Amino acid sequence: MLFWLITGILLLFSFLVDPDKSRKAVRIAYQRLLAIFPSLLAMLILVSLVLYLFPQDRIIFYLGNGRKIVNIIIAALVGSIAAVPGFIAFPLAGILRDNGISYTIIAVFTTTLMMVGVTTFPVEVTYLGKKVALIRNIIGFVIALIVALLIGLYFGEVTL
Repeated sequence: MLFWLITGILLLFSFLVDPDKSRKAVRIAYQRLLAIFPSLLAMLILVSLVLYLFPQDRIIFYLGNGRKIVNIIIAALVGSIAAVPGFIAFPLAGILRDNGISYTIIAVFTTTLMMVGVTTFPVEVTYLGKKVALIRNIIGFVIALIVALLIGLYFGEVTL
């Protein structure tokens, strides 16, 4: 809500300073919104499906069954597919921890949630290009695995 208020105040200030430039900027923003709307709508539909297919109790069941390597892979894949915003991902991490899920699994799950975007890939391709979007997702996936390994080593859940 604060973001909307600040944006509104700044837009009003912009109109007071230079109404013509402000109208032109609003028109450009509106045209860009219309251009990205189909991809955004597709992403929202995919996110809704993912959240429906992977509810909290199912995630806990699949991530907490004692097969560490398999659980890490499952967590990385589910995290990569699901597109969950941070304000949902981090409380979910707390719920997972409260249900006995290891820090390693939580780390790979939340890191891939934030850094890898299978469902957002079409939007990324639109803005970044296919090659850059693919490289960004692969690097994010690898970094997520490294972070999980380091956290697992720190908490003694993973040994080398």
